[in-house]
Amino acid sequence: MNSPENEKAISSEYAMQEALSSGAILEARVSVCDNEHNLIVDLPCMKGIIPRVEGAVGIDSGATRDIALISKVNKPVCFKVLSIRKDKYGNNEAILSRRAVQEECYNNYIINFKPGDIIPAKVTHLEQFGCFVDIGCGIPSLIPIDTISVSRISHPSDRFYTGQDIKVIVKGIENDKILLSHKELLGTWEENAEMFNVGETVSGVVRSIEDYGIFIELSPNLAGLAEPRKDTHIGQHASVYIKSIIPDKMKVKLIIVDVFNAEYKHNPIKYFVNDNHISYWRYTPDSSNKIIDSFF
Repeated sequence: MNSPENEKAISSEYAMQEALSSGAILEARVSVCDNEHNLIVDLPCMKGIIPRVEGAVGIDSGATRDIALISKVNKPVCFKVLSIRKDKYGNNEAILSRRAVQEECYNNYIINFKPGDIIPAKVTHLEQFGCFVDIGCGIPSLIPIDTISVSRISHPSDRFYTGQDIKVIVKGIENDKILLSHKELLGTWEENAEMFNVGETVSGVVRSIEDYGIFIELSPNLAGLAEPRKDTHIGQHASVYIKSIIPDKMKVKLIIVDVFNAEYKHNPIKYFVNDNHISYWRYTPDSSNKIIDSFF
């Protein structure tokens, strides 16, 4: 939105007329969603209006709910200029379409997705059951909570934050909806275990408390088991001593040095896959009898 090209394109009537003629995709902030769910866009040169039916693909058919429009207030949206007209006071106003951009994105980009494709996405909001992301021009998709990482989390906010740029894998396509996964990008058991050594004391997060022990997340795709301990709660941070690493059993045995409450910023996500497509992923080591894998 803040690129010089975009700022120039929305700066004057002449530039907006050029954008109308060329079909350029622009971006600006939504300042208001009125009582008819039209979006008012913050343009420096004139008032911008995205009529309700132009707010998103599926609004006119009811496939997309109006909350998808309301939730865009104070956020940037992309659009094309449909027309420039005079309002009743003789002032210029631009009629814009976000739907047209989404349709172009779908027809030229998303329609080409295949299972196993690795694509960029932006986190838009987090719910108990999963993470919603923008996969292009405001087109939403969901990463279910159980596909975010191998290590269990209580809420997607344990792993992501709104506005974060991430990578996702296209798991499948169902009724024109793109199904996503994320955990396969975070490395196999062996790749994660190689980051740690027996005898080290490292940081972790308490993810699960069972009668037989406490599971401590060492990385998003690796957790170890420590002995039971009183006054320990899910979500606490911990310092743990690595007692042993056993690949054939996929076990990391830990000793808790300390547990405590803390709020730390999210670390940058470490991705282990640099290609733009994978067909098969196996989490478990070859030496393990248990197989955890994904086919695309």
